[in-house]
Amino acid sequence: MTDREHPPLPAPDEQSSGFWSAAADHEFVLARCTHCGRASHPPGVVCAHCLHPDARFEFAPAERGGTVRSWIVIRDSFLPGFEVPYLLVDVELDADPELRLIGRLVDGPAAELQFGDRVTTVFDDIAPGVSVPAFALEGRS
Repeated sequence: MTDREHPPLPAPDEQSSGFWSAAADHEFVLARCTHCGRASHPPGVVCAHCLHPDARFEFAPAERGGTVRSWIVIRDSFLPGFEVPYLLVDVELDADPELRLIGRLVDGPAAELQFGDRVTTVFDDIAPGVSVPAFALEGRS
């Protein structure tokens, strides 16, 4: 990240504030429904699994590893603060194989990437006190 303008900042709401607060401290957490115990990302007003109408979620530390399922190199940016090109990966999380997270691959757009490559969650500091999850290839960065 350069000293130029930063990308758009996350806008935490009541359901997601625990995730963003932990990310600011470089902690990877997932929301778990207090009714069924299943993880959701992002958490919603209703649990996506048990459909409890009064869903409550607790954020708990989660495994940082995952498997690359897809990727794309972004060559144009229509928003300020994104240095192009960059590579986004779609990652199946070890913490819950039903969950996927999309994030920047810090190894860069020229990284040799294959379906099934292993990654670990790291964090991009995009503004003071604001970090977003990103990914690094395991054993390569």
